[in-house]
Amino acid sequence: MFQGTGSGVGKSIVVAALCRILARKGIKVTPFKAQNMALNSFVTHDGLEMGRAQVFQAEACGLEPDVRMNPVLLKPSADARSQVILMGKPTGHYSAKNYYKKYKSHREVARRAYDSLAEEYDVIVMEGAGSPAEINLQQTDIVNMQMAEYSSAKVILVGDIDRGGVFAWLKGTFDLVQNHHRNLIAGYLINKFRGDVGLLMPGIEQFKDISSMQCLGVLPWFYDITVDQEDGVFVNALHSSNGPVNIAVIHLPRISNFTDFAPLAFEKDVSLSFVRTPEELTSCDCLIIPGTKATIADLSFLHQKGWDDKIASLVANDKVILGICGGYQMLGKEIQDKDGIEGCSGSFEGLGLLPVITEMKGSKKLSRTKITFDSLPFAFDKPVEATGYEIHMGRTWKISAQNSHPEGESALVCSNDNATVIGTYLHGLFENDELRRNFIDFLRNKKGLEPIKQVSNYQQFRQEQFDKLADWMEANSDMEMILELVGLHR
Repeated sequence: MFQGTGSGVGKSIVVAALCRILARKGIKVTPFKAQNMALNSFVTHDGLEMGRAQVFQAEACGLEPDVRMNPVLLKPSADARSQVILMGKPTGHYSAKNYYKKYKSHREVARRAYDSLAEEYDVIVMEGAGSPAEINLQQTDIVNMQMAEYSSAKVILVGDIDRGGVFAWLKGTFDLVQNHHRNLIAGYLINKFRGDVGLLMPGIEQFKDISSMQCLGVLPWFYDITVDQEDGVFVNALHSSNGPVNIAVIHLPRISNFTDFAPLAFEKDVSLSFVRTPEELTSCDCLIIPGTKATIADLSFLHQKGWDDKIASLVANDKVILGICGGYQMLGKEIQDKDGIEGCSGSFEGLGLLPVITEMKGSKKLSRTKITFDSLPFAFDKPVEATGYEIHMGRTWKISAQNSHPEGESALVCSNDNATVIGTYLHGLFENDELRRNFIDFLRNKKGLEPIKQVSNYQQFRQEQFDKLADWMEANSDMEMILELVGLHR
């Protein structure tokens, strides 16, 4: 089990790396994280919701995502309130206080999921959450030391040296872990190191005198491996080519499923950026309004920051606006939330760029979805089939100019007449290679550039990155000792 000295230290990446190493050795391995808190989620083939980090780790193992890998998912909807997803199904919104009242039942959900996986796999590589040293949470913490104790897992602490004070962080974490759990901690990894490892060795040697933990490796900072990361860390770490096609994504306060845009950064003729305010947007060929956990609150953010005027100006100048999920809902005429599902009840004026209205009612939509596009900007010479997934509250209907009432079935996709404003509920849209290339070539045409038409294989690229990630960990850690801790001897 990998636990961290804090959030964002690299636990998810290290788990994925070890999963890939073991999978390459022909070992039947699976990831597991008892409880995850993230806005970035995914829908499995059986219509269940789980955190994207465990999806990434499953992919490293060569597995289909399975909600048992992440039995408890918390999706923050306010500062002290989260939607709770148990075994892939939403069970309601809880304050932190009320969530912890159900600690024992959530612990049992996690343990049953672990036991089920343990019957099928030779090795489970587990991930903790945050830090095991949060002394106010230790009694009700189902994801760190209690889970390690239940599974008899040896714990490797991951520390982030880039933030500074890594030895103090490691020692403080060890000291604040409860006495009866300290024997589970077998060693530590120092992550995100830049520079000459030789300069760090005196510190590692001195640390032996004040800690029983063994250093199992120093993992260098990398720039040449593309990996999924969680929440704002991903947005800040995403690198793209400096291509001629400029695509900008509005970094909403409650942005979700931002991994939707990683395939765009993969294309060499795209320059991808995330922007918070209109003033940051110097130029763009396409502006994307992404998904969000709180559509109405983030719609208010757009109005407050002047994005509504900026977007209207871009449309007037023939730029493309794409809304995905919550962003799609914002592009419509109105969002109706009569029951106050997102907080305050009422009707809220949208950006008015698409002839749709959204009603926040009914159950949460969770599905794997396939759609055929037969017109620009996603299809040129022939219809293009795309697969993805839906995760949203509310239903969106088209309306006519004469009638403001919903017509027909809810609309998965809608665009204006010249396809400069497009909305869709489909997450994972750009993972479809042909569709992604068509869309970028559509933007190239609009700015007078020749289309490339050459389709790149994004999934092949992903597999190459997993192998590079595994090589990175193997080259910079004591794999013999780590495999021994796992129970795999030479």
